[in-house]
Amino acid sequence: MDDRVRLRVDARAELGEGPIWDPASGDLLWVDILGRRVHRFGPGSDTVGPDLVTDRDVGAVAPRRSGGLVLAVAGGFEVRGPGPAPTRNLIAVEGSLPGNRMNDGKCDPAGRFWAGTMAYDETPGAGSLYRLDPDLTVTTVFRDVTVSNGLGWSPDGRTMYYTDSGTGGVDRFRYDAGTGRIDTRERWVDIAESDGVPDGSTVDAEGGVWVALWGGGAVRRYAPDGSLDRIVTLPCRLVTSCAFGGDDLDELFITTAAYGLSGPELRRQPGAGGLFSVRPGVRGLAPVPFAG
Repeated sequence: MDDRVRLRVDARAELGEGPIWDPASGDLLWVDILGRRVHRFGPGSDTVGPDLVTDRDVGAVAPRRSGGLVLAVAGGFEVRGPGPAPTRNLIAVEGSLPGNRMNDGKCDPAGRFWAGTMAYDETPGAGSLYRLDPDLTVTTVFRDVTVSNGLGWSPDGRTMYYTDSGTGGVDRFRYDAGTGRIDTRERWVDIAESDGVPDGSTVDAEGGVWVALWGGGAVRRYAPDGSLDRIVTLPCRLVTSCAFGGDDLDELFITTAAYGLSGPELRRQPGAGGLFSVRPGVRGLAPVPFAG
């Protein structure tokens, strides 16, 4: 393990995912997809919780500009208002496909929330990528997705990075912030199966893309030209995603999973399902809340 890596929350999540920094609260949010929880951690004071318990599998979360949260849940997007008894609005997606669920999601530079789906049994091509606009309309961006995963945008806002884990690599698109449209899809980075499966990701202020490796026990940084720049190793194999946070956006938070691990495997992988962090020497981009 990289000796700079710290276990911040021993959450023991079944499938931890989707970390996102909330500047308004000074907290990091992340989800346990199958545990149906949104976790909250205040790194400045090492405070944990309170968790939000959901009634559906929850693939991703983001704060709203007006207060509250937007969630990518099995069956669609859920928009929640602020406060202890928030309003809830479910925008249905794939309601006729109970074998599918939402997976990873993130807001683009204009505050649109993007999230994709996958089949529980990972049937190839069963999922799609969707975009939730601030007026709560949903656009199907494209179909034929196996495991919709990491999303990120370059510092200049002209490129979108996207991972379909089933393809073993990261693609990039030309992105238009004004319209939210993407085109010119091309393979950007291939990752060997022996190194792990590309999962969630984030982009730093220098344009480097950090990719979590499921089964690979690491997060890799790729330079803007696609070359491998550095590797951060963790004590557990199922690394799911990462995001920059903290007041200076200089701390990389990393989520992991305990999914399917036996007792002996859990003993050999301390912190599996926990939230880790490292200071990698670069800063992240300021997260954008959902504008709806």
